Amino acid sequence: MGAVCASGASWVKEGVARRAEWFGSGMTWLRTFVYAVYARRLRKRLDGANLPRHLAMVMDGNRRWARQMGFEDPRVGHRYGAEHLDEVLGWCAEMGIRHVTVFVASVDNMRKRDAGEVGNLMRMIEEVVAERLSRPSSVWRLHLAGRLDVLPDSTRDALKLAADSTVAGDGGFHLNIAIGYDGREEIVNAIRALLDEEAQAGHSVADVAQRLTADRIAEHLYTGGQPDPDLVIRTSGERRMSGFLLWQAAYSELHFCDVYWPGFRRIDFLRALRSYAARSRRFGA
Repeated sequence: MGAVCASGASWVKEGVARRAEWFGSGMTWLRTFVYAVYARRLRKRLDGANLPRHLAMVMDGNRRWARQMGFEDPRVGHRYGAEHLDEVLGWCAEMGIRHVTVFVASVDNMRKRDAGEVGNLMRMIEEVVAERLSRPSSVWRLHLAGRLDVLPDSTRDALKLAADSTVAGDGGFHLNIAIGYDGREEIVNAIRALLDEEAQAGHSVADVAQRLTADRIAEHLYTGGQPDPDLVIRTSGERRMSGFLLWQAAYSELHFCDVYWPGFRRIDFLRALRSYAARSRRFGA
């Protein structure tokens, strides 16, 4: 009798386990279905909407995401973050956003963070970002923004090779990688380049001062020739610019997203575009 009861109890436990597994898989399917429906509705509402020509993104929260997901080494987040950029660029191309600038690492990041973490991030840039942008299937022309002299030789060479390989295949989509970047240094370097250009042309300081305009300085920024960003998205919940595109983002709309970069979903992206489309831009007025 005891054996029969034990067998029956085992059968009940197995049945409960199967029902729980079925229920769990059913809930996963339901969440996936609801997400897909919601994403399609968001996308449809953006048809004909005013969308940014130039989107800038601060890809923040890679390490915190890795800790949240239970990884022992938070540096794993850099790989997921680098791979996720490829997916997000696909969303941008789908929406017809032809200019994208992403903030990868600042000069301070390169100098102040642990050498092992910086080395890991640079490997991800080489193995994932530079490699994928170099593929013939990529529609993006790569531009480099920042002090390349603070990068490891291998990272600098990989990015330059990727930039050179994307010139011929320019399909009207431009990606600026801000790495070894500092917004104040960019402005200083732009003014220095302008002064050097004028000096080589034989113009005096008085001549330069007389003809100096904001547009002339902008021509010498890393993004010279491209439109200023219309929308800046920062992930991870931080509400600050961290020196990113100080000149170019003077009149940009800002959107702060509370998810970490590797967890930045398509619906988060579409919500940011919806928020932008609903705003009335004033450009300082």
